[in-house]
Amino acid sequence: MKWADVNGAALRYDVSGAGPPLVLLHEMGGTLESWNDVVPLLPGRRVLRMDLRGAGLSQKIWGTADIDDFVRDLGALIDLAELPGPVAMAGVAVGAAIGLRFAARNPSRVAAFVAMAPATGLPPDRVAATLELADRFEREGVRSRILERIDHSFPACYRTDSARFAAFVGRACANDPRSYAAIHRMLAGMNLDDDLPRIACPTLVLAGATDQTRPAAVVRKVAEQIPGTVFREIASGHVMPMLTPELVAHEINQFLDGDKISSLPPAKLV
Repeated sequence: MKWADVNGAALRYDVSGAGPPLVLLHEMGGTLESWNDVVPLLPGRRVLRMDLRGAGLSQKIWGTADIDDFVRDLGALIDLAELPGPVAMAGVAVGAAIGLRFAARNPSRVAAFVAMAPATGLPPDRVAATLELADRFEREGVRSRILERIDHSFPACYRTDSARFAAFVGRACANDPRSYAAIHRMLAGMNLDDDLPRIACPTLVLAGATDQTRPAAVVRKVAEQIPGTVFREIASGHVMPMLTPELVAHEINQFLDGDKISSLPPAKLV
């Protein structure tokens, strides 16, 4: 693992493998280890992972969180890692939203994107509850909320690997309450409706058939806003790289290795 001080924040990151570059962005509450079981199944790629600011061992958030800070972090780390552009990206939930914003604002830097249950905003009827959750995290910490929703986040049907499940619970419960609260507030105020139509790279949007956090019908509406997007509902839940890493790796490899991707020039804004 390596460390970088970019955009006013200390970030932990990892670069592994050789080949075309691929950037992986974890979910809210996750870390770069969320991809541990996926990366070995992505041969022939130069993979960049990071702990997003506020997560894992990266610098924690004091005050408010701004999605554009995450976008600038992402660009700075890609430069630091000297990844040849344009890069492919894959992200989950809030990680997917950060990557999609990056793709919309930096079209020449992204060759393709795989978005899993992208968290591009909240319906109005969920905003108040999300803000209340943020307040609760600052009062009580995150552990009680993580454990009361564990069957929702990591359903029993996916617990075929006890170590994988334990790692998920441990990482989630270890979250910094203030940072976790700040990112929930960011999500409550976030809306990428203006960004999605500007995404010019080939994009695959994946929805989990058993995802209760962001159901397939919600994810489909996001996909419909991105020009030329491929939408697929797969046999997984919300945090796909942890629940079904083999399936996630298959979807990434199949999409990025397709003729549609490999023959494309760098994406341009149209």
